[in-house]
Amino acid sequence: MYTRRDIGRLALAAVPAARLLAEGINSRISGVTIGAQTYSFRDRPLESALDAMQKIGFGQVELYQGHVEPKLQGNELRDWRLSTPMDYFTEVRAKFDKAGIKIFAYTLNFRDNFTDDEIDRGFQATKAMGTDLITTSTTLTCAKRLAPFAEKHKVRVAMHGHDKTDDPNEFAKPESFAAAMEMSKQFYVNLDIGHFTAAGYDAVDYIQQHHDKVLVLHIKDRKKNHGPNMPFGDGETPIKGVLQLLKTKQWDIPADIEYEYGKPGLDTLVEVSKCFQYCKDALA
Repeated sequence: MYTRRDIGRLALAAVPAARLLAEGINSRISGVTIGAQTYSFRDRPLESALDAMQKIGFGQVELYQGHVEPKLQGNELRDWRLSTPMDYFTEVRAKFDKAGIKIFAYTLNFRDNFTDDEIDRGFQATKAMGTDLITTSTTLTCAKRLAPFAEKHKVRVAMHGHDKTDDPNEFAKPESFAAAMEMSKQFYVNLDIGHFTAAGYDAVDYIQQHHDKVLVLHIKDRKKNHGPNMPFGDGETPIKGVLQLLKTKQWDIPADIEYEYGKPGLDTLVEVSKCFQYCKDALA
């Protein structure tokens, strides 16, 4: 059990407070950028998530759409996407700039029911937040529709995989990533090494073969054979092997922590701090 003092020690040890603002937080460890998928902080609104990421010491993030979009459904959410001025998204970027944290990518999960106008606005919003990279959990059928928009806006799209190997329309197998990259030169891979392991594949081997197409990693620990999410070090995902590969090869592929093993009673700030420390130790 962690006390509040332990929480403060874990969170604040990473970055001195004086360096949090203006100059930007540096979370590059042994040449490897350790970032965060802000979905890790889905239990809190954006401002509180920013505060937590500052305390832990993340200098770069993938911004989860749940921290940008309101909690609406159906046509109400579609209307919001189509009508919200781009100034809203530039203001989101300004909050990150003030916190000293770079938005490396925007996570927008395009689904088959998106309209063309909705897709187009998603690309516009991404650029307004200062990045040219979208990471997305989508389908192969939807990816075909994304290709012309990616090329029009000159925005790269990195496909995020899960372990749904029984659904040929989902991104789970190496073949599905390969099929998407045949659709557009703007298409890349956002490899979630936990899901990839759970699906029965070797993340280290895949990165060795396709590092030029892997733009960002999600770091989590899962058991093989579609097993559960686990605290870092308790699963079967080769986290250390992946991070050491990036360090040795000097491949500039951000490794973003995605905290998913949470359950009631666990403090997100403490757990993500532990994940960050695990990555730092793995790179020692």
